[in-house]
Amino acid sequence: MSAPLNVVILAAGKGTRMKSDLPKVLHPLAGRPLLNHVLAAADILSPEKICVVYGHGGEALPKAIARDELAWAKQEPQLGTGHAVQQAVPYLNPDAICLILYGDVPLTRPETLQEMTLIAREGAIALLTVRLANPSGYGRIVRNARGQVERIVEHKDATPEELAIDEVNTGILCLPAGKLAGWLARLGNDNAQGEYYLTDVIGMAAAEGEQVIPCHPAAEWEVLGINSRQQLAELERMHQRNVAEALMVQGVTLIDPARLDVRGTLECGRDVLIDVNCVFEGAVALGDGVKIGANCVLKNVSLAAGVELQPFCHLDGAKVGADARIGPFSRLRPGTELAEETHIGNFVEIKNSQVGFNSKINHLSYVGDATVGCRVNIGAGTITCNYDGANKHRTVIEDDVFVGSDTQLVAPVTVGRGATLGAGTTLTRDAPARQLTLSRAKQITLPGWIRPVKKK
Repeated sequence: MSAPLNVVILAAGKGTRMKSDLPKVLHPLAGRPLLNHVLAAADILSPEKICVVYGHGGEALPKAIARDELAWAKQEPQLGTGHAVQQAVPYLNPDAICLILYGDVPLTRPETLQEMTLIAREGAIALLTVRLANPSGYGRIVRNARGQVERIVEHKDATPEELAIDEVNTGILCLPAGKLAGWLARLGNDNAQGEYYLTDVIGMAAAEGEQVIPCHPAAEWEVLGINSRQQLAELERMHQRNVAEALMVQGVTLIDPARLDVRGTLECGRDVLIDVNCVFEGAVALGDGVKIGANCVLKNVSLAAGVELQPFCHLDGAKVGADARIGPFSRLRPGTELAEETHIGNFVEIKNSQVGFNSKINHLSYVGDATVGCRVNIGAGTITCNYDGANKHRTVIEDDVFVGSDTQLVAPVTVGRGATLGAGTTLTRDAPARQLTLSRAKQITLPGWIRPVKKK
């Protein structure tokens, strides 16, 4: 039976260059805290335990993440990476292998980490390294004459010859937890920063004849950390470009891959087209042949096959049936369900309502807390008056109803099947089926009336 996996995530840093009161690892990338990206990668490996080492921001971090199965180890004061991992040792299974990750390095692929765990389960130490054109600031990987990893030297402690090395330490490693605890107990802080370096563990292990096997990420972005707002923005674009590439491989047409933001999950059928500057949040599913116009925002939305979403629409918590046409400038709020072949037009807002097959609400209307039947036509400027100042009330509009423009339906009210409401009606009682109902003041003309003029 292979050794279980324990994961330690270092997340205690202050992030001074972020210039923020928010702990660095809670800053969002693609709509999720940095730490959540790291946790998601770790979860795929099915670890026995995950321990997060925190410090800056106090209890804000455990409160924000709120996962009961996590172990939280507080590092206070913060005396370096080695000292941080020491705080996690009491939570580790000594018979496990331990994978050490960083809460501000959000894009490491699970496949890369899986490779490292396989090496550690064979008894070696897996060390993730990368070659950089500009290695300044990183710890250098020092190898012996046989090319074996001998130690890691931090940038501030390196000689000129060591500074010329372009292979650097990412900080991510995987090794037996029992041996790790022993090496951590022997760490010293005789260095330029007076800190307990986790990297010194590699030198101790190599000196004892342990095999240190370097692993390499598929791309440099896998190991990039975030220490500033600029780096956060750069990694955001890298991540979004990766998402865009994956969508295009699946067959999605993106008019401009550089102008797409996915802040959750986006599932697409065949022949989906997405125009520029669209934002997808939460869980979004697009059926076959869906077309999304420019500058749309979709959050927790499902669009069935053939839906056309015209530019500048905002959909949140809505479910849309096949071949519906929405927009431009439409807003669908939570609880909205549109059936097949519905038409929702410009400057129409719908909330907590169901709209039946082939119904049309095309202009400047608000429909809230309503049940709208099939083949209904709702004219421009129509409002369901669903709120009395204290409670919400429901409007029912049955099949084949025609609602004239500038109509107010004061809920609770029902419009019977096939009824017609004349333009300008304020409906306060149920309207009978297949009849015309209207309420208008008598039209009058005042002879001799003169429009007021502005006084000089």
